[in-house]
Amino acid sequence: MTIKENVKRILNNVDAAKAASSYSNQSVSVVAVTKSVEANLAREVFENGISHLAENRTELFLEKYEALKDCEITWHLIGNLQRRKVKKVINYVDYFHALDSLKLAQEISKRAEHLIKCFIEVNISGEESKHGFSVDELKETLADFSELENIEIVGLMTMAPFDATESECNDIFGRMKELQVEISEMNLPKIPCIELSMGMSRDYEIAIKNGATFVRIGTEFFKDL
Repeated sequence: MTIKENVKRILNNVDAAKAASSYSNQSVSVVAVTKSVEANLAREVFENGISHLAENRTELFLEKYEALKDCEITWHLIGNLQRRKVKKVINYVDYFHALDSLKLAQEISKRAEHLIKCFIEVNISGEESKHGFSVDELKETLADFSELENIEIVGLMTMAPFDATESECNDIFGRMKELQVEISEMNLPKIPCIELSMGMSRDYEIAIKNGATFVRIGTEFFKDL
């Protein structure tokens, strides 16, 4: 297989999942997670039509950003971010997918020189090993995000457990969609919450059928090269 063939296969799967869902008119952004590959392979993904790239660690993010700065890439940081590292990376980020505390949001807003589009991480499955707000914690804290100058809450993010069945994924992603709609309808300042970042290589098609608008796919792009 080539990266070109993998890109075509993934995009066909995305289109099929959209067509089979109740959200067929909704756009889905495919984000290529390039944390496990060198910059030359990330560049090849970009050259084959995927303009959204993601890294999960600050150091790797900055390396890829520097290596690919001649490309018009929309950059996503998807890993948990320590507050002490915010200043180092945040002004190169277009979307941040792991906003898991108000203190982190405050630090991002303080250090950012442009509006950072953020997804609030929600631990809707209740896994102890996962970061993120519980639903109750999020609702209690939500209004505080409106006061931050350089943050826009574009949506919510979650991950299904690695060993989740299709039925369990449908339940988790379905509840996230309901929560996203509920928050969007609150019409809070700077919290449009119209996007859903959920679904990875193993479950992105299920996520799309439940209303995901951003899917984060890594290994499928580099499979059988």
